[in-house]
Amino acid sequence: MAMFRSFVSAAQLRQHQQQNGAAAAAPGESLESQFSCPICLEVYHKPVSIASCAHTFCGDCLQPCLQVTSPLCPLCRMPFDPKKVDKSPSVEKQLSSYKAPCRGCSKKVTLVKMRSHISSCTKVQEQMANCPKFMPVVPTSQPIPSNIPNRSTFVCPYCGARNLDQQELVKHSMENHRNDPNKVVCPVCSAMPWGDPSYKSSNFLQHLLHRHKFSYDTFVDYSIDEEAALQAALTLSLSEN
Repeated sequence: MAMFRSFVSAAQLRQHQQQNGAAAAAPGESLESQFSCPICLEVYHKPVSIASCAHTFCGDCLQPCLQVTSPLCPLCRMPFDPKKVDKSPSVEKQLSSYKAPCRGCSKKVTLVKMRSHISSCTKVQEQMANCPKFMPVVPTSQPIPSNIPNRSTFVCPYCGARNLDQQELVKHSMENHRNDPNKVVCPVCSAMPWGDPSYKSSNFLQHLLHRHKFSYDTFVDYSIDEEAALQAALTLSLSEN
């Protein structure tokens, strides 16, 4: 009988968590993990829930799924009505109520502030800088690449902010360095095979807005020679205008 009561209590707890937008925690799972978006793997930001399956995501993370004709839940792959996706006030309330230790400095922070804390936590930044180098998932006879340029994230040439993708670099520069008169090297261009790491743009913000409307990494074949790669990138850039 005691075992039955324990089973019922566990079932009731799972039901309560689902009704409040939180997934049932696996043994040893942190509070931060319980309130993390399955898409970006960070603590929810402006959480929304799909009515049919009750799965919760960051509002911005789910947006691409809402643009297609017949969307599927990114987690369970069940079809859903995009008109039946609503904000999740219960999850937002929990994010404001619960505290969890920072993965870097261990300081307890409310979940709603965890993202901003992590972005400025020096311990977390050190951990990210010391991440292990590339290793193959399975044993391979192929040589392990080394000294590969990072063409996915960049460092702000003004203030040194790290781990900014191309769109984040544009947004960060517009918000924080709009009136900065310094001439700086474009980190996106300098990461390209033809990039000149010493060339400084006279107007870096205009350069970002006009030259980097699309991701080079998506379109460029790095195996071709520099002149051909440059011409291909310029052609694609002009076609965007």
